Amino acid sequence: MVESESGLRDALLVTREEARRAFGNSAIYVEKFLGRPRHVEIQVIADMHGNAVWLGSRDCSLQRRHQKVIEEAPAPQIEDALVREIGERCSEACRQISYRGVGTFEFLVEDPAFYFIEMNTRLQVEHPVRRTRLSSFRSAKL
Repeated sequence: MVESESGLRDALLVTREEARRAFGNSAIYVEKFLGRPRHVEIQVIADMHGNAVWLGSRDCSLQRRHQKVIEEAPAPQIEDALVREIGERCSEACRQISYRGVGTFEFLVEDPAFYFIEMNTRLQVEHPVRRTRLSSFRSAKL
């Protein structure tokens, strides 16, 4: 981790040489460091008519060996307006790509910013949203 601009040049030189020796390629990837991010997931459902809605959020930050230990829904300690913005962007993304079905978007959130991790093209079965909100979609044709 580089904490100041003055340390960037030396860190890049060392890292590139290390990559070259280890992999035969000095290309590196640089990304922003997040000090205390939250791992937030947003569930979505979209139909064949271009309708897409987000179904809620959950915080999956407490993990051990990359496995979730506790999931809290709705995601606590994150401003409601920020969760709504993330949810609406997920719905819009589904509409833009003509997505059809259910899915889970994952983000790192460090107020007031959020960073996309991935989308899983399924709704995780452990989330209570399956039991509470999808019942109205059971008869709908996706």
